[in-house]
Amino acid sequence: MNNFNIGLKDGRHVLAQEGAMLNDIIKDNSLFNDVPVVLGNFNNKLYELGEIITQDGNFETVDVTSKIGMMTYVRTLQFVLIKAVYELFPNAKISIEHSLSKGLFGEIYKPIALDIDDIYEIKGRMREIIKADIPIKKISLSKAKAVEIFTGYNMQDKVKLLKYVNSGEVKLYEIDGRYDYFYGPMAYSTGILKTFDLIYYEPGFILRYPTSETPDKIPKFQKHEKLAKIFDEAEQCGEILGVGSVGALNDEVVNGDIVNLIRVAEALHEKKIAYIADMIHQRTQVKLVLIAGPSSSGKTTFSKRLGIQLRVNGLIPTFISLDDYFIDREFTPRDENGEYDFESIYALDLELFNKDLELLLQGNQVDIPSFNFKTGKREWQGNKIKMPGNGVVVVEGIHGLNEILTSSIAKESKFKIYISPLTQLNLDDHNRISTTDVRMTRRIVRDYLSRGYGVEDTLKMWPSVKRGEEKNIFVFQEQADAMFNSNLVYELCVLKKFALTELNKIGPESPVFYEASRLKSFLNFFVDVDKDLVPENSIIREFTGGSCFYKY
Repeated sequence: MNNFNIGLKDGRHVLAQEGAMLNDIIKDNSLFNDVPVVLGNFNNKLYELGEIITQDGNFETVDVTSKIGMMTYVRTLQFVLIKAVYELFPNAKISIEHSLSKGLFGEIYKPIALDIDDIYEIKGRMREIIKADIPIKKISLSKAKAVEIFTGYNMQDKVKLLKYVNSGEVKLYEIDGRYDYFYGPMAYSTGILKTFDLIYYEPGFILRYPTSETPDKIPKFQKHEKLAKIFDEAEQCGEILGVGSVGALNDEVVNGDIVNLIRVAEALHEKKIAYIADMIHQRTQVKLVLIAGPSSSGKTTFSKRLGIQLRVNGLIPTFISLDDYFIDREFTPRDENGEYDFESIYALDLELFNKDLELLLQGNQVDIPSFNFKTGKREWQGNKIKMPGNGVVVVEGIHGLNEILTSSIAKESKFKIYISPLTQLNLDDHNRISTTDVRMTRRIVRDYLSRGYGVEDTLKMWPSVKRGEEKNIFVFQEQADAMFNSNLVYELCVLKKFALTELNKIGPESPVFYEASRLKSFLNFFVDVDKDLVPENSIIREFTGGSCFYKY
């Protein structure tokens, strides 16, 4: 029998017997700690802990303080929830839909409507499954066998998804006889899930879990009623379009009328934009419209389309971009790492911005600066603007919801809009598509096509972008007067080929290889749709090119 020489992070070298798993190294060498360990890094590659060791190598644990570690923890927790639900309510259907209030919102459909007592019962069964420390097995099956299993479960969402998987073999996970398909790795066993909560949130539940920053406790619960409402709206749009999962969308692309689906999806956007314009028109004191949202939300296209609908209501928009109010780069505040913090509100000249706004709202002409991103300096190029008597100033930028930005302007004069692509589509009922993945895909495509950034730079920069959004945008989203969901149900079918062209350039030596591989795997579920089918005023054109509003 062969033994393999394994180098540990603490400098020790240990022997692993042939047939041993990575989890055995952890168990035999007391590598567990207070923070849940969910994966292993072996010779600079990520593996599940059930992986069999076949060679010498260096090993270190991956815990939930990392992004991939926490994603694995949450995915495993979802599987335990699903198992508990089907054990207690065999004829029910559970759908995990979207993130909300630092957790995952979902619904359980059963003959007698879900109530709080059901939630207590499910949570109790989850704790029993976790206490039993049941191994989670990864099993390779033929696609036909997997389809047979999910047909038996009456899970047509998974059957439709697997129809478009180009492999004859698929990998399922199993907990004590319950099988499921998941997009991404799992922990070795249920016992690792020490910290979680499940709360009733009408009409469904929120599955709550710790964060990478505080892996031993669950963050304080905060209601996000406006965000929850916009997700409800997204669900209604999905019902109108008749595509609730990627399999159903792919069926529409292959066998249905994708052109008509695109038209209806775009019409739903236009109807919502018109509704927001009507809200602004009805508030006669409003003279300043502020549009904010995270990176790659489609703020520029949205602001232009809103401007058209404002004109329909007899209001003339005057547009300002916050980017033009950056202070000279050398004076930009620094973050905790000593790097320029361009996401900080104090990277803007707040005094000049408020002064110009006051002058505009008083009917005066203002000379607006332009920021030269190459030189890092502001320039004045004679861009003089004046708001007409029946006008409104429309400001687009990430800090629009923060009162500090417009501290000199009366609240009744302002109308705030939050925009983000909140996904209405999931891979299947148990695998959601995160808003972050949609935005990341959009940004990869735009950076590549219009800004000259390679995908590696985009992915390396993304964690910093996310930190800035958490600090400067998401905390203010409930202060919005209106929210706009910029997601389009068909968009990933269009963005796929552009994103894959770039993602395929990333090799195993790259520090973002795993993230690139994950996105590639995710995008390959979608059937291609030609970008020429997308209208020129669509938000998607802001990323693929050909927009009548957004010039490359």
